[in-house]
Formats: sequence, structure tokens, C-alpha cells
Amino acid sequence: MTLQLPDKWIWDSWYVQEGGVTHAFYLHASKALGDPDRRHRHPIIGHAVSHDLTTWTVVEDALIVSEPGAFDDGTTWTGSVVRDGDGLWWMFYTGTSRAEDTMVQRVGAATSPDLMTWSKASSAPLVEADPRWYELLDRSLWHDQAWRDPWVFRFPGEATWHMLITARANHGDARVRGVLGHATSENLVDWAVQPPLSEPGQGFGQLEVFQFEIVDGVPVLLFCCGWAELSPERQAAGEVGGVYSVVVDERLAEVDFSRAQLFERTDLYASRLVRAADGGWALLGFVNMVDGEFVGALSDPVLVTADPVLGLVPRVAAGAGAEVEAQASDAGESDARESDARDRDDVDNDSDLSVSAAR
Repeated sequence: MTLQLPDKWIWDSWYVQEGGVTHAFYLHASKALGDPDRRHRHPIIGHAVSHDLTTWTVVEDALIVSEPGAFDDGTTWTGSVVRDGDGLWWMFYTGTSRAEDTMVQRVGAATSPDLMTWSKASSAPLVEADPRWYELLDRSLWHDQAWRDPWVFRFPGEATWHMLITARANHGDARVRGVLGHATSENLVDWAVQPPLSEPGQGFGQLEVFQFEIVDGVPVLLFCCGWAELSPERQAAGEVGGVYSVVVDERLAEVDFSRAQLFERTDLYASRLVRAADGGWALLGFVNMVDGEFVGALSDPVLVTADPVLGLVPRVAAGAGAEVEAQASDAGESDARESDARDRDDVDNDSDLSVSAAR
């Protein structure tokens, strides 16, 4: 594993690549909790940096919970980071409160001039679920109010910011209400919640940790889902849950999660797409369950590309590919030389037979 802390579990992460340095922001919690399931109520947003995606230096933590009374005095969970037009970095993250027993999720923000020191923008949330379209807390339907994991981006050449959110629709079979939540902003402060970009009933009770990228020319939406939140049909088909991708319209129109494909590395969860050293794409996520035990460490980078039907698929490193081609070329040349030698031997043998027959 790339980043494994002896006294802490690591899980969800998100990344910024700037000036040859990759900044990893990640959730971590002390192993002194004993049970790794308890980590969700005790998270800290950590920070590490790397020049190669494999060797990491842990630096000062980015964020912790706020003082009592704030929307995030219970937990600070997964988010994303963008830079505004003035060069200020914004981290959007999930917050919950103690007063609501961390069951109601909202989105807040923090800012930084340098990615190292962060200041929370407000003790109040910036984005909340709108009951016109989204399910609010109802423990008879679901275990929490899903409104988390904000992924913020802009379409190329446009000014409007878009936020993709883990959310649930307010109608349909409760087992498969997971949808792609959506909000927009012109200034990163004032957000307007929009209708979801997908319909419920597409195979997932929840869809976590979204990321939208154009991967080698293919628009792909990345997310994850555990086995327990899969539809009965996906469970019956033998899916175990993990990292999923679905090929989408480049404007995210009519997203259809029924076409989502499970990535082959089912030990990974909450993976993100980053740029690898060879200029291609790689996945970084946390190693989840191995042989029935929770690992809680960041993975080595997994090189990927995108297929127009299958979504994300593994790829061979550019250098490795060239080496394989060179080996194949060398083997071909060797075979050609051996074939030439055999042909010459055959000619010599035929010549000997001809001389013998003439005698």
C-alpha cells in the first residue's frame, strides 16, 4: 500500500495536482477506537503530499470538527477541492451535527491560499437537501439523510460551478432511491439546489464519492457502492460492490446508472481519478476489506483508461507498453532470423540432394 499509517485507519480521499505535487486529502481515525466501524464518527481530514503517487509525506491535518453549535460539530467527511479565479483554494466537504446524532448531512466549505492552511467559510452549511426532489431523514426508509461527498467542477470554458452530491430521491422503492444530486453556483458561495441528474430505481440505494472526468476521450462518471446498498438484482447477479463507472453524456444529460460497470479491483473503495507520471490516468482509493479484515490504507496507483461501453478499465503503463512492443519486435526479428536460417539449410539440403541425384 502507498500510504499506510501504523496508528490510524485511512479511507475516503480526494486530490489536487499542482506544480508537480499531488496533494491527498483523506479521512483518518485512530486505531485506538478498536472497531474500524467506529471511525465514521471520529474522522479527521488529513493531508499528505507526493511527487510520484507512491511515496507520501504526511503534513498537518487540514480540518477537524467545529465547536458545538456548528453544522459540522459532529463529523467532517468527504469532499473535493477547486481553485477560484483569484487563486483561492476552496475545499467543499460534508458536515454533520451532534444535535442530530450525525444523521443529517450538509455541505460546507473551507478556503486556503496555499493548500496547507485552511479556514472554514462559515459555521452554517452552504448546501442542503431540497425536499422538493430529495429524501430527508426518515429512519423507516434509510439509515441517514444522504447529502454528502460534494464533487465541484466547471464544464470547460464556462463560468458556472456544478456540485455533484450523494443523494436519494424522495420517491420510489426505498431500496434503490440513490440518485446524482446536483447544485449550481456562480461564485462558490451561493448555491442553488437543482433536480437530480438521474432517476431512482437504477440499481443503487446510494451512490457515493462521485467524480466526473473525460478519460481518454470518454466522458465517465466514477462512484462507489457497498454490497448492502446494491439492488436485489445486482446482488443476485453476484456483485460484491466496490468502485463503479458509467459512460455518460459530456453534459451529464440523462445519466443512466443501470449501465454502470463494477471495476475489477473490488478490494478498493472510494477511488479517485488522478494523472499518473506517464500522462495517463490512474485510480487511487483506499484498500477496504481483504480476507474479511478492514485494511484502511491508500492504495498504489492503478493505471486505467476508458472504454466507450465498459467505462474504466485497466491499462498498461506507456513505458511498459513500449517495452512489451520492443520485446515483441525483438522476438519477431529473432523468429525471422531463425526462419531465414532454416530456409538456407533447406536450400543447402536440396542442393546436396540434386548433386547426389546427378551423380
